[in-house]
Amino acid sequence: MSKIYPIGIQSFEKLRREGYFYIDKTALVHKLVKTGNYYFLSRPRRFGKSLLLSTIEAYFQGKKELFEGLAMEQLEKDWTKYPILHLDLNARKYDSEEALLQELNKHLEKWEREYNSPYSDRAPEERFYWVILKAFEQTGQRVVILVDEYDKPMLQAIGNKALQDAYRNTLKAFYGVMKSMDGYIRFAMLTGVTKFGKVSVFSDLNNLKDISMNRHYVEICGITEQEIHDNLEEELHTLADSQDMTYEQVCSELKACYDGYHFVNNSIGMYNPFSLLNTFDNNEFGSYWFATGTPTYLVELLKRHNYNLSDITLDDTPTTVLEGVDTADTDPIPVIYQSGYLTIKKYDKEFDSYRLGFPNREVEEGFTKFLLPFYANTNAGDSSFGIKKFVQEVRAGDCDAFFHRLQGFFSDTPYELVRDLELHYQNVLFIVFKLVGFYVKAEYHTSAGRIDLVLQTDKFIYVMEFKLNGTAEEALQQINEKQYARLFEHDSRQLFKIGVNFSAKTRNIEKWVIE
Repeated sequence: MSKIYPIGIQSFEKLRREGYFYIDKTALVHKLVKTGNYYFLSRPRRFGKSLLLSTIEAYFQGKKELFEGLAMEQLEKDWTKYPILHLDLNARKYDSEEALLQELNKHLEKWEREYNSPYSDRAPEERFYWVILKAFEQTGQRVVILVDEYDKPMLQAIGNKALQDAYRNTLKAFYGVMKSMDGYIRFAMLTGVTKFGKVSVFSDLNNLKDISMNRHYVEICGITEQEIHDNLEEELHTLADSQDMTYEQVCSELKACYDGYHFVNNSIGMYNPFSLLNTFDNNEFGSYWFATGTPTYLVELLKRHNYNLSDITLDDTPTTVLEGVDTADTDPIPVIYQSGYLTIKKYDKEFDSYRLGFPNREVEEGFTKFLLPFYANTNAGDSSFGIKKFVQEVRAGDCDAFFHRLQGFFSDTPYELVRDLELHYQNVLFIVFKLVGFYVKAEYHTSAGRIDLVLQTDKFIYVMEFKLNGTAEEALQQINEKQYARLFEHDSRQLFKIGVNFSAKTRNIEKWVIE
């Protein structure tokens, strides 16, 4: 019988009652609920956070029947029902102070009806206090509090300091209630995409244990390679047949596309569950995670900080910054890491810093394609078409067509939108050549004011040097003087040495010469 994959299913009860495919994470859930009381978990979107909270909710509802055949059935002997306050901040657009208050009010009204709390005329944090107290008094059991996507309002308000401050003040007071009501709370867990605003929002909740980078809970969301082989071995062979690939090729392709998330240094790599399950469901590889939308706040951060994109996988990030708080105002990288677009590649123990990188091909290619319309004269609809043309021209050896097209990417850039022209020029070149590099072999390094590039196809080799406010002839001379092409002098492929000059006056490529 073929598996029914739980794509978009976030209810553990629905998943279990309707026979959806499930990889058993309940041993880790049992460990969570038995060894601590207050938790925070950061994971990228579509990584299973909502399903995790729903699983915890079913456990605290005492729904033993849902755990039949799972690890929890053997581990848990005392099935006790607790009152549960489940706050989901995900399904709303937060564009005003009222939006957050309305969302809190929606949940508070439901809880007040359920537990006969008569204080609906008070501030949200007071109402929350009374609901917890009434729930405890009415049931005789301490309360379980689950908060899904705690950071959604603040993420949507990036760039709007006044609104972000208003959200922070409201949520700080609201979440702070949990500290004062500690004696009435059995368990609390908050999840989100980022640790953004963690201290200022949770400063009163200093007993909150952050397991985002905890080695014991690396596997609590996402899917491991071993879990694929334990649960989807037959489906791997089916996928291989449908793609006209060998079993080994399919395993390798899955790993390249969807594996590579490391939430702790030297930990097991995690596969993106959304993309992985969609691949098995459709028997086809695709950019499924990206198809669900990429938040524009990431690009807003990069542009606001005038960030050099070529540094995105080169700069080391101190642990205090990566695990830190409110860093969006000073450094966009922690938010981009926590959002799932970068992951841990290496840890430097001596300097207590991390080297980050793209987790896999889906993320690297998707994120780079997503950036292009924000930096170049193109829109999202035709940017991939433009890259296709670039690749065709590189493969055909048509240098002039390639550079005429590149000129088009720089044209009509509104001058007032470019704070640093040299950096803007570097960023556009980085994106274009990064995308071309997914289809032809690209090697490049960047440094201040210079981009050297080598593109290789089966027939041609291109060695390029770019200048800003110099001359194309000087750029070509540098290639020859520094012998950039020496590595390829015995290669049978046709070699192009290309010098290019970029003009600050015209804000475009002024001239290129080819040898």
